[in-house]
Amino acid sequence: MIIVTSNEVPGYRIQAVLGEVMGLTVRSTNFGQSFTAGFRAIGGGEIPEYTQIMYESRHEVMRRMTDEATQRGANAIVAMRFDTDSIGQFSEVCAYGTAVIVEPIPGGQPGATGQSAQIAGQG
Repeated sequence: MIIVTSNEVPGYRIQAVLGEVMGLTVRSTNFGQSFTAGFRAIGGGEIPEYTQIMYESRHEVMRRMTDEATQRGANAIVAMRFDTDSIGQFSEVCAYGTAVIVEPIPGGQPGATGQSAQIAGQG
């Protein structure tokens, strides 16, 4: 699955737009993490307990988003974005984008890249 933040995939033509896809999670820390993080916050700097939660959340929402795109028959997602928010003591992370079907542009054609030409040549 190709995932890009741009509206196009360099070297590929969008053949079909399948619609918006997203992945969402809302997480909280356990008591131990919150307690430890509270002490770390006093001294300033990074709070590894929260960093780990956000890192895991981003991976989870990406997986959910790509699963939805795959179910729709997509082989790429364009205009992918993350959105985060907090709801009280909970953190919400959302990944969203547009599921598309792309086709590599063969070498020698306008818009082709070395990568797309190589992939098109394999098909």
